[in-house]
Amino acid sequence: MTNDKRTPVVGNLGTGDPATGKLGIQSNPLKTRDDLLAALEQLTEPLRPLYSRGSARLEIGITGASYPSATAGMEGFSRVLWGLIPLLAGGGNSELWATVLDGIRHGTDPAHEEYWGEVQDYDQRLVEMAAFGFALAAVPEHIWLPLDKQEQEHLYNWLNQINSRPCYDCNWLFFNVLVNVGFRTIGRPYDAIQLERNLERMDAFYLGEGWYSDGVGGHCDYYGPFAIHYYSLLYAKLMEREDPERSRLFKERARLFAAEFIGWFAPDGAALPYGRSLAYRFAQSAFWNALAYAEVEGFSAGVVKGIVLRNLRWWFRQPIFDAAGVLTIGYTYPNLVMAENYNAPGSPYWALKTFLPLALGAEHPFWREPELPLPELPAVTVQHPPHLVLVREPASGHVAAFNSGHLSTNEHTHTSAKYEKFVYSTGFGFSVPRSEWGLSQGAYDSMLALSEGGDNLYRVRRRNLESEITDNVLRSVWKPWADVEVRTWVVAGLPWHIRIHRIETGRALDVAEGGFALGQETELVQQLDELEAAAATPWGTSAIKGLMGYTKAQLISPNANTNLLHPRTVLPTLTASLEPGVHWLASAVYGDPSSAPLTDGAKELGLMLEQTPEDLLQIKLAGERITVLTSGGTELSIPVQ
Repeated sequence: MTNDKRTPVVGNLGTGDPATGKLGIQSNPLKTRDDLLAALEQLTEPLRPLYSRGSARLEIGITGASYPSATAGMEGFSRVLWGLIPLLAGGGNSELWATVLDGIRHGTDPAHEEYWGEVQDYDQRLVEMAAFGFALAAVPEHIWLPLDKQEQEHLYNWLNQINSRPCYDCNWLFFNVLVNVGFRTIGRPYDAIQLERNLERMDAFYLGEGWYSDGVGGHCDYYGPFAIHYYSLLYAKLMEREDPERSRLFKERARLFAAEFIGWFAPDGAALPYGRSLAYRFAQSAFWNALAYAEVEGFSAGVVKGIVLRNLRWWFRQPIFDAAGVLTIGYTYPNLVMAENYNAPGSPYWALKTFLPLALGAEHPFWREPELPLPELPAVTVQHPPHLVLVREPASGHVAAFNSGHLSTNEHTHTSAKYEKFVYSTGFGFSVPRSEWGLSQGAYDSMLALSEGGDNLYRVRRRNLESEITDNVLRSVWKPWADVEVRTWVVAGLPWHIRIHRIETGRALDVAEGGFALGQETELVQQLDELEAAAATPWGTSAIKGLMGYTKAQLISPNANTNLLHPRTVLPTLTASLEPGVHWLASAVYGDPSSAPLTDGAKELGLMLEQTPEDLLQIKLAGERITVLTSGGTELSIPVQ
């Protein structure tokens, strides 16, 4: 089934109000429990005509993923359950559930043409089994009891394949845990040994201070909050009586993590774009719902509710739907350039994990207490496990995460862009390359890009030999070639920050230092000098100044659709050409995502560039050493040699 079978839905659902042109969900105030109930209906109603004949697949689109289209259809089917299960657990109902039950009957029946099939090792269908495990544990009266004996046997047998197939050694291990918890709840045989082994393995991923890496040596990204912590808290709620000690441990780790993770959210509801799987969009706030679901103490219910609802409001203001009201692949707009190899058309509906509060009754504190703003948070926060320094600017609400880099890497799409930029920003997002050819295709915002002299093919930081943080100063050592070593220091701050590089090279290089990528449509005010480049648009101001070693400033126009927040951008950039030897480069980078005053923009940009960021950040670049006074009062001395 393809998109031509869709039928528009009017009113408060689907395509919404013809008078305003808004989808219903884009006009939803998202203040109350009833509003969230309506939002789930507004998200799922456009999917009704997209179920297959046997209801076992959601056939949303035709773009490809690393797994077959039949598996992609099954994935879409299962991901809707993350919203429907909490709805049912909270006493609600959905006309869609009858379709879901038919899909389960047919998808698990080996004799049916839409049978979901025999799974293989590391199969995507293992991922999707987690939702069924949660359903069996949380709402067996809705998913298990309506099936007859044969249908129950089919569902059990199909899910039980997860006990004979390996999963990746990361958050995937929890899929097996949830399925076996579901089996235990309905009184069917389950693999208690594997369940316990997988839970114990989670301890190897725990880094302290509430942080998990996604597997040993993996990154600390959203797979901590919307996967490992989320599943841990489901377990803590569902198994609190049977496994009280582990449930207590999971809740305590989540409490510690919440105190750190809150820094990733801006006052307007935006969350930090960082890492992979950002096409899951409002799953960014799913952790907070799991915190409320498991009744973890720490932040008040009003603060938690505020984080969730502001994040949802922010997302539903973005053009993330197609004309029929179906979620697209992308971030703030449809975008396959930034997508993962495992993003199929139905993948974004993992975001429905954020609807877990529907499992909480209307009298729960989450719904009864008034929504509260973010509490006052420190201007500078060091988060050692994820290698980040968070800087918040109260005036603009801008949150930036400065990154010292990682000692290991992975093979996922655009890993360098998603994990190794010098800074990630709620106001500017980040960009991914279309190609490694040239600065426009590379879109090297918040990066130092290096090309072997004249070949125009650029390399950036991907894996670090050393990575450390001292207060607001981040240091890394990395080698883009065997005979090129780069030592980088980033002095974190807003709206200015400073970057310093020592490059020891055995080959001639062209280098380019990119500032923040700024959204651009028609209005653009620019200021360009030999060593200064600045631009202002209605989305803010971005600038870069050469302080040492650079020879030219320019405004690059990156390829369209490279930035997560804006389809078209402008990128202030410094460049230089280096001969073999030792070279020092230093730059000051400016970013303010608040609306730019374009009426006299050139004057404003000129005044801004006259600022002396070295003084603002207490850095001295003169003489034979660079000295930095950190935000914590430590004086660092970097010999220039």
